[in-house]
Amino acid sequence: MKVSRPALATLVVAGTLSAVVVPAITAPAATTSSTRTEVAVSTTSPITSVAESKVSVRIPLPATAGAHPAACDWLSYLRYRDVKGPRAAAQADKILIAQPGILEGAGAFDSVARDTVAAAAKAGRHIEFWALDRRSNCLEDGTGRQAALAARNPQLAIDYYYHGASVNGRTFAGFLPNDQLGWLAQQGIAQTVQDQFDLMTAELPSASLRRQKVLCGGHSLGGIITGYFAEWDFNGTPGFQQCSGYFALDSAIAISLGSLSGMATMTNQNPGQSYDQLQTALNLGLAPRSLQLPALINAETMNLLGIAGVAADVNPTGQSTLAASLPPNNTNLDLTQRALFSQDLTTFLTGMPAVRDFRLTNAATLGGLMDNNSQPLAFLQTSVGFFAGGTVAAKNFPAPNNVAQIPGLQGIAPLLGPDPKAIPNQPMGPLYTWQNYNQVTANDFTNPAKEVSDIAELARSLAEQPLDFTEEYFPTKLATDVNSSTAPQIAGHLKFPNGIAANPVLNLLGGSGLVVASGNLPAGRTVIAPGYHHLDVLTAAPVQNNGGPDLISTNLAAFAEGA
Repeated sequence: MKVSRPALATLVVAGTLSAVVVPAITAPAATTSSTRTEVAVSTTSPITSVAESKVSVRIPLPATAGAHPAACDWLSYLRYRDVKGPRAAAQADKILIAQPGILEGAGAFDSVARDTVAAAAKAGRHIEFWALDRRSNCLEDGTGRQAALAARNPQLAIDYYYHGASVNGRTFAGFLPNDQLGWLAQQGIAQTVQDQFDLMTAELPSASLRRQKVLCGGHSLGGIITGYFAEWDFNGTPGFQQCSGYFALDSAIAISLGSLSGMATMTNQNPGQSYDQLQTALNLGLAPRSLQLPALINAETMNLLGIAGVAADVNPTGQSTLAASLPPNNTNLDLTQRALFSQDLTTFLTGMPAVRDFRLTNAATLGGLMDNNSQPLAFLQTSVGFFAGGTVAAKNFPAPNNVAQIPGLQGIAPLLGPDPKAIPNQPMGPLYTWQNYNQVTANDFTNPAKEVSDIAELARSLAEQPLDFTEEYFPTKLATDVNSSTAPQIAGHLKFPNGIAANPVLNLLGGSGLVVASGNLPAGRTVIAPGYHHLDVLTAAPVQNNGGPDLISTNLAAFAEGA
C-alpha cells in the first residue's frame, strides 16, 4: 500500500481490587517466578465467560537504553481467554496480539478483547486476545486510582495525585518532567517491535506455532507498528513469519503513517533535520521525550480520565465533585477543562462560566470528556450517548460546528470529527445526567444510529484495568521513527518489503473514524462499521441499537477462525 504522510495527531492515541468488584472465578490462578508473573484480574464485566489475567515477563532493556526504573525491565500484557478453553495459550485455536495506539495502554482493548473471545466461543472456537502494554507505561503510578476504586471513593485518587495524601504509606512523586525521561529517547520503533518479538518468543517458543496460530494487529498507530513488525529483520528472522494474518482497528497495516485522516498536524512533521539530529535533540533533552501539550494531551489529563472513569464506574448517577476538587491554577487541567467545556472563544478566554459552575453527574462528566458530541479531537472520541436533565447549546469552540463549510477552515474538519458538538448551557442550574447509547432519542446533535458504545463499559475499562486505558508518557521517538521509514537507520531493518502482503489482512474501520474520513482505504478485506468513531472500534457494545451484534468483534472472531 502506498500512502502519504499524515498528521501524527490522527493516530491514537497493578493494584488491588477489593470486594467491590465481581471476581472472574475461572480466571487462571496466580503464578509467580523471577522472570514471569500471571495474576487473575477481577472486574465487574457482564461477560463472565471470558477470563482475564495480567501477565508480566522480565525482558530487560539493553544497556544502551541508559538508566531507567527496574520496573521498566518487564513487559506486560492483558491476556483474555475463554473460560471453557485450554489454560495453556499454545493450545488455543488462535491468539490475537494487539499493539496500542498513541496515548493508549492495554486497558483500552478490554471491551473488544472480551467481545471477540466470546464471539469466537459461540462458534466453537477457543481463542485468546493479548493486549500489549508499551514499555513506557512502567512510569505510571496507578496507586491512587486503584485505592479509589477499592474504596468506591474517587476523592481518594484526587487527594493522592493532587493534595499530597498517602496511600498505604506511599505518596505521589509527581508527573515526570522531561529531564527525568532520558531513557525514553531510545524507545522508538526498533525497541517497540523488538519488545513484541521478544515477548512472543518468550511466551510462545515454537516458531511453527507462532506462524500457524498468531494474528498480529493493532489500533490506530498500532496498525502502523504492525506493518513495521511484518517487514522487520530480527537477526535473520522475518517479522511476517511470526504471524498468520494481520488486523487493523481503524488503522492500516503499513510502514508509513499514510493519509489515514488528512487532519491538521499537531507536531512538526517536516522539521528539516536529519534522523541523527533529531536523535541528538532527544538525547540531550532539547526535544520533548514524551508527547506533552498544555491542553488535552499530557500526563495529567490522561491520568484525569482514569479518575473520571472511577467516579463513573462506582457512582454514575452521583453528582461529580471532580472539577471542584482539583487544585486551582493548574495550567494543564485548567486549559483542558476550558477546551472541553467552553461554548465559544470568549468563554475559553475568560473562564466564565467554568465547568465548576455546572452540576453534572459522574457519567455526564465522563461523557463530556470523551463523547464525540463534546470531545473536540476525533482520535479521542467515543459515541457513548448524550447529555440529559437540562438544555444544551451548540459548542463552537475550538471551532464552529459548521467548520467544514467555512472557506479556508475545511482542512481542520477531520481533526474534529464529523459530528456537531454540544454543551450544557445552564450554569448553577439543574443536575445534568447522561443518556446511555441505548437510551438516546434523536435530537439536533445525534440519534440512536450514531451511538454505539456503553458508557458503563467505558468507565469500567478506564477504572478497573491493572494496565491503564490511557498512556501518560508516549515516547516522542516512536512518533518520529515511524515518520522516518526511509531513513537508513530505520530502512536498514526493513529487509522484507513483501512482509505485509505475505499474510491476509482484515481492516475494521469506523464509519465515522479516521481512515474512512480520509477516503483512502487500505489494502486487504475491509469492514466498515457505520457510526463508529476512532475509539468505538475498541469500546462498542456487543449489542447495537439496531439489535445486531458489534461488527468489530464478530468480524474479528470470524477472521481468527479463517486466517
